[in-house]
Amino acid sequence: MSGFPDNLLRGYRNFMKGRYLAERERYTELATSGQRPTILVVACCDSRAAPEMIFDCGPGELFVMRNVANLVPPYAPDGAYHATSAALEYAVQSLRIRHIVVMGHGQCGGIQAALDSAAEPLSPGDFIGSWMSMLAPLIKQMQTSPALRESEHQTALERISIRNSIANLLTFPCIRILSDRGKLYLHGAWFDISTGELWVMDAESGEFKRPEID
Repeated sequence: MSGFPDNLLRGYRNFMKGRYLAERERYTELATSGQRPTILVVACCDSRAAPEMIFDCGPGELFVMRNVANLVPPYAPDGAYHATSAALEYAVQSLRIRHIVVMGHGQCGGIQAALDSAAEPLSPGDFIGSWMSMLAPLIKQMQTSPALRESEHQTALERISIRNSIANLLTFPCIRILSDRGKLYLHGAWFDISTGELWVMDAESGEFKRPEID
């Protein structure tokens, strides 16, 4: 296995001697009966904001879809490649999940890139620039708001984009139908990397509040 990262092999050995050993029956059950998670988390690729760690979940508890800046694009059945939409389709139509949580986080690199109009593309394809461009109307609207200082734009957009992703979720017919019937619930959350605090979006007001923790 020349070249394979040593720290990953060490971690795997620890996993086999620790968590896998403790939950071996659970893994065996999941292998034979399949997964039945009830929650889908749409999260960022950022290595500091792993949903399974933040929510302390075991194997089979969460179905996780991660992309740059935890964005959900609007429904667009145009025949192109849509990884996020494919994950949503599978989670909703096959797994029959009951909750979708869009979880953003502080110091998001994707959001920072979207706000930096002077940033150079990382490659000729500019995939990140194209992906983050779906937030352009929100950025324009936010930057003209007198209520926000420029230093507050990053956190504001991280949270505004969560609300926007939830709105985009409802453009998917199957999600809209199930939500209207009370069979599927949409949630927003924002994780502060520096403090470990989780802020949950109020479904009525759209404001983010910290839940009480005993």
